[in-house]
Amino acid sequence: MTKKVSKDSSPKHQNTSSIKGVPSLPLLSSMQNMPKMPYGLPSGMPIQPAAQAPKQIDPEAIKAQFEAFKKEVVKKYKFTVALGIVPPNALPLFDEDEQFPKEVIQQQPTMMLMVIPEDEYKNIPKIKPEVIKMLKQAEQNSWLMIKTPVDFWNYGLDSRFEFIDALSASFPLYDNGFLGALRVASIHKSLVLRKFDKYVASYVIAGSLVRGTAGKDSDVDVFVVVDDTDVKRMPRLELLEKLRGMIYDYIREATALAGVSNILNVQVYLLTDFWQSVKDAHPVHFTFIRDGIPLYDRGTFIPWKLLLKMGKIKPSPEAIELYMKQGEQTEEFVKRRLLDAMVDIYWGIVTPTQALMMLAGEAPPVPKTMVEEVKRILVQREKVMSQSQLEILSKAVTLYKDYEHAKLKEFPGKEVDQLLKESKEYNKALKEMQKKLEKKLQEKSAEEIYGSVFSLLRTILGNKSQEELVKTFDIQLVKKGKMQHRFSSVLRELISVKGKIKSGKLNQKEVEKSKADAIELVNSLVEYGQRADIIKAEKGTIQISYANNRKAELVLLDNHAFLVEGSSFRKLSASGLEQSSQAEFEKAMQENKGALHSSLSSDILNALQKSIGSFSVVL
Repeated sequence: MTKKVSKDSSPKHQNTSSIKGVPSLPLLSSMQNMPKMPYGLPSGMPIQPAAQAPKQIDPEAIKAQFEAFKKEVVKKYKFTVALGIVPPNALPLFDEDEQFPKEVIQQQPTMMLMVIPEDEYKNIPKIKPEVIKMLKQAEQNSWLMIKTPVDFWNYGLDSRFEFIDALSASFPLYDNGFLGALRVASIHKSLVLRKFDKYVASYVIAGSLVRGTAGKDSDVDVFVVVDDTDVKRMPRLELLEKLRGMIYDYIREATALAGVSNILNVQVYLLTDFWQSVKDAHPVHFTFIRDGIPLYDRGTFIPWKLLLKMGKIKPSPEAIELYMKQGEQTEEFVKRRLLDAMVDIYWGIVTPTQALMMLAGEAPPVPKTMVEEVKRILVQREKVMSQSQLEILSKAVTLYKDYEHAKLKEFPGKEVDQLLKESKEYNKALKEMQKKLEKKLQEKSAEEIYGSVFSLLRTILGNKSQEELVKTFDIQLVKKGKMQHRFSSVLRELISVKGKIKSGKLNQKEVEKSKADAIELVNSLVEYGQRADIIKAEKGTIQISYANNRKAELVLLDNHAFLVEGSSFRKLSASGLEQSSQAEFEKAMQENKGALHSSLSSDILNALQKSIGSFSVVL
């Protein structure tokens, strides 16, 4: 970048309240009539107003008016980087550069910007007349400026940041990505400076945009240097984190306002840390200084760039020695990373194995006992894992133990490749084991559902076969309205699901549906049993509590039921309680041969309630 250099290339030390490039109130006031323009953010150029008010601009009309001009220019000069209309109130700013005649300024021409590659700079005398001729066909009152990217960068190196702001805010008629990338950086800079300009020492753009290799979707690399040399109210690192957070927050807003797809990558550094890295010859910081172009600088970055160019910034002997040692440490670094790779593969084997153990209904085993527990559960009990697969797990666990105890100092790359290959095979096998376990769990769940329902049916309807239970269920419970009709289908579906277990055609969806239906059926059966027909009593004797906590025993025989309360014996029949005696009770026991019933009918309960009133049964 040596083509054009300002007469006064030294950085300008100015108060931040008046320095060029620091945002103030809306800069491009004439752009208020361009509300749809994504680049219309004020960037704060301190320019003087023109003699006349800027003419009104209609974005859609401008696009239509210059569409033919744009196509003609791009077709003839395929190397065109960008075409745009510079904001009208920037006219006085470029007066010195362009040497506008007085009558031109009074006429308020449309300033057309054409950006071409640096390689075409020598052809500007040929290009300009041709483009002006094309321009006149679209707009008589216009002025053409042809710039190369180097012209933009020279503005930055000359501390003329407001020129870059004005050009980047141009209305884009055509852009291969250059103006858009520069615009998003300029907008972000303006937002940052507007918030805390006193802390920002430099705002610099670098990367592919400066190198001339950027495209429409290229990242835009910028770095912000924060001045921490005069921080008194908070620690330096706290200042860095606070400003970094706010600076990053502005990225999304700047991208939206710029209307581009370029990703803005922002790095934030403390001034003292950045300078220390430069002295230590950090390659990244050296590259930043060498290639970077300031969009804003308070007399920090530009002197560094000049000193570097003059050879005055040199790495210290300590820094040179540090970088020399990097070569000696390469082998150590590689060995450590190979060990890290082995550890990663170990966890890639152990973690899914723990998941499989949990699927089998076990707690995830710790690495110390993993091999033994996996052998017991997955190899021996569930029979889903082979011995060779167990050996892969054992190998990984052994290697990790040796690593933990510092016995394993290195792990060659060849063995890393082999272990990685084995881990892939092992994890593939685990997927198959998972399917087998899930199938077994489905079958077990189906068996448990079937067993629970038919066990309850046998308790209610008696110890009968499956066919007899279904038939009795339909006759005694469903047809009599004691159970919903749909439960007949549920019962038969349970039988069907159980039959599918042997054929291997059972799927998870069927099991889940059957389980949900079975839960409803069980709840209804339990409610039915509690509601009316059967109350179970252990050994045919039921404890009764009634009338102010009086206690009695109800003894159930074949043809009789007796209520025994101390030395009082009463016989219970359908008509109620009748006075009885111990002799009659003992005689009835002898006739019944001491056998007691384990069930109590609702008829007896109703008769008892008529005789003694409300009571409770203690089972």
